[in-house]
Amino acid sequence: MTHLHKLRTASILKWVSSNFDENHFRLLGTPAWPIGSFPSAQTPRLYRTKRNPPVTENAGRVSRAVQQEAQAALLDYLYGSRGLHFADAENMSKNSPHFLYKLLKCVGNDKEIRQSVSRYLLYHPVNEFEPFFESLGLKPSEYVHFLPPNSMFLIDDSLLLHNYAVLCQFGVARNRIGKIYKEATEVFRYDFKVLQSKLRAYEELGLSRYALVKFIVATPCLLVGDVDVAFVEVLEKLRSLGFETSWVQGNLSETDSYNWRQILGVLSFLSDIGCSNKQLGVLLGQHPDFVFEASGGRTFLLIGIFLKFGCTMSQICSMFLQFPQIEVTKFVSNMRRCFLILHEIKMEFTEIGKIVHSQPLLLGSIALKSTNTLLLHLKIGKKELSRYIQENPQEMKNWVFGRTLRPLELGENLRSKTHKMKFLLDIGFVENPNKITEAVNQFQGNGWELQERFDCIVEAGLDRDEVCKLIKRYPLVLCQSKKLIEMKIDLLVNHLCYPLSTLLLFPRYLTCGIKRVKHRVFMYNWLKDQGTVEPGSALSTILYPSDLCFLRKFVNHHPCGLEVWQDLKNKIYSE
Repeated sequence: MTHLHKLRTASILKWVSSNFDENHFRLLGTPAWPIGSFPSAQTPRLYRTKRNPPVTENAGRVSRAVQQEAQAALLDYLYGSRGLHFADAENMSKNSPHFLYKLLKCVGNDKEIRQSVSRYLLYHPVNEFEPFFESLGLKPSEYVHFLPPNSMFLIDDSLLLHNYAVLCQFGVARNRIGKIYKEATEVFRYDFKVLQSKLRAYEELGLSRYALVKFIVATPCLLVGDVDVAFVEVLEKLRSLGFETSWVQGNLSETDSYNWRQILGVLSFLSDIGCSNKQLGVLLGQHPDFVFEASGGRTFLLIGIFLKFGCTMSQICSMFLQFPQIEVTKFVSNMRRCFLILHEIKMEFTEIGKIVHSQPLLLGSIALKSTNTLLLHLKIGKKELSRYIQENPQEMKNWVFGRTLRPLELGENLRSKTHKMKFLLDIGFVENPNKITEAVNQFQGNGWELQERFDCIVEAGLDRDEVCKLIKRYPLVLCQSKKLIEMKIDLLVNHLCYPLSTLLLFPRYLTCGIKRVKHRVFMYNWLKDQGTVEPGSALSTILYPSDLCFLRKFVNHHPCGLEVWQDLKNKIYSE
């Protein structure tokens, strides 16, 4: 590896370290003259301008008829009174809805909108920079910082108007000039003929005017300083790979901005890691976003990730040449999500690195479901899942959005499931063996735990066949631990004085909370001793209803019932 190559690699790693860890791991005058030319005798008038806050009202509330009337009045003012060129005045009047809405608010609900607006403008000169900037495609919140503090007439800024006229005459759409102004404001401070000379310099490189307009709008900084050497080198490099200027134009977005020096760096690095011109041409033909998405920033990030996990240059080159049909931004996003999930299941960095080495394209090609979803539906713990992924990384392809997850059949889980199936078949819970899997999923715990809980109920004094019927009727009984079942049976027989056969009539008792049972039964017994309720109510009648129903049916019939109910509740639930 050359010294230059080492420096570039170190630079990428440093850049990735700071960017990758974001989840884990922004006119008064009679004659009309074109914008950009002025009568020499005209003396500009200066006003102190109060800055207006960004307008957030919905300009679309104004009816179309009212809007057209107001636009016509504003056009008359800008063209007739202020002397702007007709095309520019028309563009400002038709493409500044927020300014127009604000103007209409000043006029009110007059029926003669055009006359009212014209009369208002006659006595209240407006800040012409507001509709001007808005007509260039800027929002009020974007242009408010550009409003001059001591001027309100466009004629006061001759350089702004001159350079605006140059761009319009060159072919730049008026609603795109705002992006240029926002990103390269100094262009509009150029002296006369400076901007023309810069545009001519790029045309002399062989670029058509149409292509140059596209490049300028996408990258306004091309007009700042001398000819952008990196931009020229990128075009030459891409041309050597078989891509003409039209291909570059087609892959640029006018809403984005581009760093041609960084794009050149990506192209150079891809060549340095071993991609031949032919291979690089095929790669960019299939994935132009490698260089144009974030000016190649996503590609640098991806390279840095692989370098951080110890991949060699030849491995990275091979991976890029096999890159799947997926956007590089989506690939990086998927990879980050996978890293986060692997970290959450306690997988070590070195183990993640092994997966990256063995399956370099896998982690970026899949959109995994969340960690909690995987653990819940795969019915597995974090350590087991980590170990399973290390042994079977390709299985992750089955855990993506849109796929149904099924429990993993691992060693201990498989043995537990086998024990469950045997136990359920032994007690006759499942008459149809084809439905055994559905039955197994109803029970929590291992097979031997289910057997232990079943035996506990039998040993309490019930017949085995009766317990089998009880389980069939209410399977949740066996989802209680053996200790809890013993405590509830002891409470039922020895403290509440109910016969054990009550379980056959009301098996749901075994799933009720002990404190709830005590609270209800003790309250019922107190009411029985007071003669308020008849003795002999079934346990299900006491425990099954909601608190509201129980109070209405039993407690409220005694004048001291609610007080005793609350006292018992405080005592039992504080134990």
